[in-house]
Amino acid sequence: MSIFQFLNLLDEKRIIYRLERVRDSLMVEIAVPGERWEVEFFEDGRIETERFVTTAEILGEESLAELFEKLGE
Repeated sequence: MSIFQFLNLLDEKRIIYRLERVRDSLMVEIAVPGERWEVEFFEDGRIETERFVTTAEILGEESLAELFEKLGE
């Protein structure tokens, strides 16, 4: 599947996405309820996909301290 075919399918389904140039690829970032997808299209025709699934746990403001603690390491 080409990048253009993929984007056309996303548009047809009215799925919002963001394009970004990463390393030596064009990445399509897609956020849908409970998931985030990263689909990378490489010049050589390879396609790599990563899917991140939420735990559906809602955290409060106190979780921000944990975020900065982890980022500070």
